[in-house]
Amino acid sequence: MRLEILYEDEYLLAAVKPAGISSQGDKSNDTDMVSEVQNYLFDNSDSDEEPYTAVIHRLDKPVGGILLFAKDRETAAKLSDMQQDSRIVKYYQAVLTGELPEASGDFTDYLLTDTKTGITKVVSKDTKGAKKAELSYEVLDEFDTDNGPLSYVLIELLTGRHHQIRCQMAAHGAPVWGDMKYNPAFSGKASGKDNKKPGRNHGGKKSGNKHEVGLYFSRMEFDHPITGERVILKAEPVGAAFEAIELDEE
Repeated sequence: MRLEILYEDEYLLAAVKPAGISSQGDKSNDTDMVSEVQNYLFDNSDSDEEPYTAVIHRLDKPVGGILLFAKDRETAAKLSDMQQDSRIVKYYQAVLTGELPEASGDFTDYLLTDTKTGITKVVSKDTKGAKKAELSYEVLDEFDTDNGPLSYVLIELLTGRHHQIRCQMAAHGAPVWGDMKYNPAFSGKASGKDNKKPGRNHGGKKSGNKHEVGLYFSRMEFDHPITGERVILKAEPVGAAFEAIELDEE
């Protein structure tokens, strides 16, 4: 795997995580971004010591986009505090199957994750263990296809809950394209529906564990924790979902 580096200085590094690659190591022992970045830093260092590598946030395995790393503990701590205080601005682009209620808006829900299944659900505010989840969205374009409407949406993630965007969009009637956990059209749970992709080709791209969904972390903004410089990171969405809407534009 060849790393795509978006930004690097002596304190931090930002790279693009391809869909289907884990943010950090898991039980599968497959390729993961922390190991890849650590190998990259070691190969480009004069030291024989293992480089410090801390991932500041994580992306779900089928989600591609920007991943931020700290090269030392002080920077990692400062970035983690910034994230906790919502001082890191995060924008995602998404392809949804369905239509949202308004051209732009805000969603505030309370989410609860089942620790056994890993599935997150919208629950009532007073549910034990529920966490508040907030995001804003803007519909950039809409497409009519043979299998129903597609919505191309820009999302600002205001909180960082487990599967937040995927869960909230599904709960509001427009699940993420290709999502086998939250989109019935792709999970095989749809009743009387064609489980093909709602565009010209078939369903979510999957090769082994390289499954991808129509969700991409495409922009991040923050003040550098050491220098104070404004850092703006951008990554152009790639993948079958974004190719689908390009086809439908033709």
